[in-house]
Amino acid sequence: MKFSKITNGSLAAALVVALAIPVVQSSSASAATDYSKIISASQGGGLGGLAAACKKEGQLNVIALPLYWANYGGMISGFKKTYGVKVDEANPEGSSQEEIDAAVTNKGTNRAPDVFDVGLAIAVKYLNTGTYAPYKVKMWNYLQFAQTVDPSAQVTPNYTGTMTIGYSGELGTITKLDDLLDPKFKGKIALNGDPLGSSAAMNGIFMINKAVGGTFDDVSKGVAFFAKLKAAGNFINVNPTEATIASGQTPVVIDNGYIQAGVIKKFAAIGKVWKMFTPAAVGSTYNSAVSAWAPHPACARLWMEYTLSETGADIWAQGGATPTLWVHLLKTGRASAAGKAAIGKSKILAEKATSDQTAKARLYLKTAWPAAVGTN
Repeated sequence: MKFSKITNGSLAAALVVALAIPVVQSSSASAATDYSKIISASQGGGLGGLAAACKKEGQLNVIALPLYWANYGGMISGFKKTYGVKVDEANPEGSSQEEIDAAVTNKGTNRAPDVFDVGLAIAVKYLNTGTYAPYKVKMWNYLQFAQTVDPSAQVTPNYTGTMTIGYSGELGTITKLDDLLDPKFKGKIALNGDPLGSSAAMNGIFMINKAVGGTFDDVSKGVAFFAKLKAAGNFINVNPTEATIASGQTPVVIDNGYIQAGVIKKFAAIGKVWKMFTPAAVGSTYNSAVSAWAPHPACARLWMEYTLSETGADIWAQGGATPTLWVHLLKTGRASAAGKAAIGKSKILAEKATSDQTAKARLYLKTAWPAAVGTN
């Protein structure tokens, strides 16, 4: 699941952002604009036209955005404060697939999600199916991977990170992957979600697979390692959440590094230690998209502009995620000190699987994964 998205309620607090999107006065033409059809802000009276139309709609529906995930707490509160509209937050612990399912199920109602935040495999899976409404934000040309993932801008890469293994300091220090087979980890190791629908879980398998000598084209070695963990009684079919980590139910979690960094801060605040061990550098982009059935089309597009702007990039960066605008901000000297402190100054991103490699892996996992570890 998206945590499936894990941890850190402390990151849910809104952060003060140095860069802000000005709210421009609305265009007189905005009332006659069909915002479900526009593919750029310029077609809807600019940011001012979008803001005025969104204000009239009065609400934005988001889904599967835990407040602790990549600082979405700060993102949502910043959007509400800037534009004065309600944000309805559905199924915060949902997976990327569940986002699409909700849009289909609630199509034609005011409950349908307006926007998506999905992993690469799910993003690509639904390209050209009528699920997304193409929309190219003002900063699109400066977003890393945007042109290669989808030149038509049905989906837009928004942020990325590196997978890692986060764990309670009470368990000592992990120095190699085989340490996880130790009896002291019995009933303690969890993966972020189901790899058949969760990008984080899929990338967790890719990370373990790479660490044991596998490739993106063949994840069998990684699955075999998880089978060993299960046979030893160390792997548990529990989706880790903020609550399971806090309670100690899942003291070892395979998940995105920017989420683990948040756990470290939260634990430190209560006098505890949370550590990270990264056996191989594997990551992937998440991707933003407007639903083709968005009940609030102007707010959906305004959300895209806000999150994929310098303001949004800074919020994601302060949450430990690397925004796809980051290279541009570093190059132009506009990356904030707070963002650099959170994710560093590196322009290098982790190795990632292609959509075809992910699709092939998921086809294999459909039967191999339940056979290896069972189901949740």
